[in-house]
Amino acid sequence: MATRDAGMTWDEALALLREHNEDPFHIEHGDTVGKAMRYFAEEYDPENVDFWGIAGLLHDVDWEEYPTIEEHTVEGARMIKAAGGTDELVHAIQTHNSDMNALCPKPESQMEKILFATDELTGLIGAAVAMRPSQSVMDFNVKSLKKKFKTKAFAAGCSREVISSGAEMLDWDLDVLFDRVIKAMQSFAPDRDTFQLSE
Repeated sequence: MATRDAGMTWDEALALLREHNEDPFHIEHGDTVGKAMRYFAEEYDPENVDFWGIAGLLHDVDWEEYPTIEEHTVEGARMIKAAGGTDELVHAIQTHNSDMNALCPKPESQMEKILFATDELTGLIGAAVAMRPSQSVMDFNVKSLKKKFKTKAFAAGCSREVISSGAEMLDWDLDVLFDRVIKAMQSFAPDRDTFQLSE
């Protein structure tokens, strides 16, 4: 595959995210999705790990300032381009909002489909993990996630429809998507070494 140019480094993208977001939750969510995207890129597009990661990191860069359906990712495109981001990066990011804004491009590449599928799901996993005694993703599993997924009142802001649509786009069963995103999050969990030592 050809190398894809984001027009900025991870550190520059993180600085941009922090410039437009004060809530630690929004910064952490961007970081989580960015690192999950890097994990998947290692398998599907190893030449473009940085591009995948930066797309994940900045996918909601405008959400804190422009949370409406009409503005989300549209204002983000302006922010990203002003910071040196490429049209290719903007296009990839806008695909994750295509279910809410018909003017945004639909996911077509594997990268875009994975971004679409993992965005909401990482949020649901994070909310579920926060309720566990360990507060760690390292002892979390698909069975526990399925229970939370079926409980619509839990983390109601995480769209089950979007998650299901993402799995369908990828031609993955929901269980496969759940398992793969949990493993992605485990790959960069800060306490993963502690859990490995305790096994």
